[in-house]
Amino acid sequence: MKRQTRTAAVLASALLMAGAAAGCSGGGSDSGSSSGADTGSQNSGRQVDVPAAASTSPSASTSPAPTVSVKKGTHGKTLVNEKNMTLYVFDKDTKNTSLCTGSCAKAWPPLLDTKTPTAGSGVDPKLLKTTTRSDGKEQVTYNGHPLYRFDQDKKAGDAKGQGVDAFGAKWYVINAKGEQVTTTTPTSSSSSTGTGY
Repeated sequence: MKRQTRTAAVLASALLMAGAAAGCSGGGSDSGSSSGADTGSQNSGRQVDVPAAASTSPSASTSPAPTVSVKKGTHGKTLVNEKNMTLYVFDKDTKNTSLCTGSCAKAWPPLLDTKTPTAGSGVDPKLLKTTTRSDGKEQVTYNGHPLYRFDQDKKAGDAKGQGVDAFGAKWYVINAKGEQVTTTTPTSSSSSTGTGY
């Protein structure tokens, strides 16, 4: 009877030691060994989530800090991003506060940034800042206006969102002074509301 008990105790301690050894080897395997799949299932919290967060962060804002510049387009000289895509402001927003979330932010993606945005040609760096959105992300602003792109603009120079009434207010391009450009027909000289918050 004593021999059976002692054997069971030895087996139990051997199993515990094997489990501990497997746990240690699994924890060290996150550096790229072939047991990475086991690591993901054992350590579902920390090691798997950290790379995932790191991979979504650069896509939320372009890897380098976004550059905002002024380009001459169909509505005069207006703001564009580093890919020369037109930037817009939402008439419903208040100073440094975006009111475009959910499906609105899918149609009008906010210009996000985790770093300091770069002032390109024609832009006043004093007017270029960021503000924190309701989801905690940082959005680039110009003269207090949160900046957006329009998902229907497919190539540089497109300004299909100009004057569009969507999600409760109108969308406009913005000039170098930080004023909404309210003309909806192409023109060589832009006119603006003159409102800059």
